[in-house]
Amino acid sequence: MSLHGEIETFLAQTRMAATRFGRLAAGDPRLVSDLRSGRVPGPALAARLRAFLAAPPDWTPGRPGGAGSAPGSNGH
Repeated sequence: MSLHGEIETFLAQTRMAATRFGRLAAGDPRLVSDLRSGRVPGPALAARLRAFLAAPPDWTPGRPGGAGSAPGSNGH
């Protein structure tokens, strides 16, 4: 399976947002969008992404609407 396919499978299985994956795996929230548009990662980035996929951090999906959707979360 291609790296892009592995990432898409990971996103579907974990329900992780593409932007969160990019931010956690590579510090680039647009990474998955760019990959979907045809970006080809270089060898160093590909290795970094495969390492992330092999040992992802503990993570559970957040609430719909994101972390800022809780009442009072904006300080009011």
